[in-house]
Amino acid sequence: MRPDNPGEHDMLVRQLEALLFVSPQPVSEGELASALGLSPAAVSRGIAKLKALCDEGRGVTLLKLAGGWQMVTAPDLESTVAEYQGMSAAQRVRLSKAALETLSVVAYNQPVTRGEMEEIRTVRCDRVVETLQKHGLVRVAGRKKSTGNPLLYRTTDRFLELFGLDSIASLPTLEELQDTIVKNPEPDDWEISDE
Repeated sequence: MRPDNPGEHDMLVRQLEALLFVSPQPVSEGELASALGLSPAAVSRGIAKLKALCDEGRGVTLLKLAGGWQMVTAPDLESTVAEYQGMSAAQRVRLSKAALETLSVVAYNQPVTRGEMEEIRTVRCDRVVETLQKHGLVRVAGRKKSTGNPLLYRTTDRFLELFGLDSIASLPTLEELQDTIVKNPEPDDWEISDE
């Protein structure tokens, strides 16, 4: 494709923007040309147009770094980005293996009592349940009508949001989980974010 007519040139600018947006490091014009099947001269013209568009007061700009181009946030928005990153970091939830196991027990057996969680996991869960409540992942959902009327726990809407679920019915089946575990050994900790 030769970006000689305006429509093709606009498509080139969009393609360059998309490639630079997803790249975690600077990309040379040669790499971009190769990826798009174009001449380096055509890519240079496209980069110039994209840079001009970005320099018109947009939230991102292009920088020439390490022999390539990289899309970065506009320097005048540094404080806005830093504030957001601080807020975003505060919203992250770091779950230990014990917390993730307990959360799974709640998700798949809800409503469930702490005693039932401990019976399934074969360890005490009181501190882990407190942590999950603090992060807004589980909530008290009433009391079980049995001896002592123990509290019942359920997952929250925040749990659904963080795990990208529409409803509890969207949870993978136990068979699907087994396949996932075989393919992807689990890390020591899980980090989940609202981002």
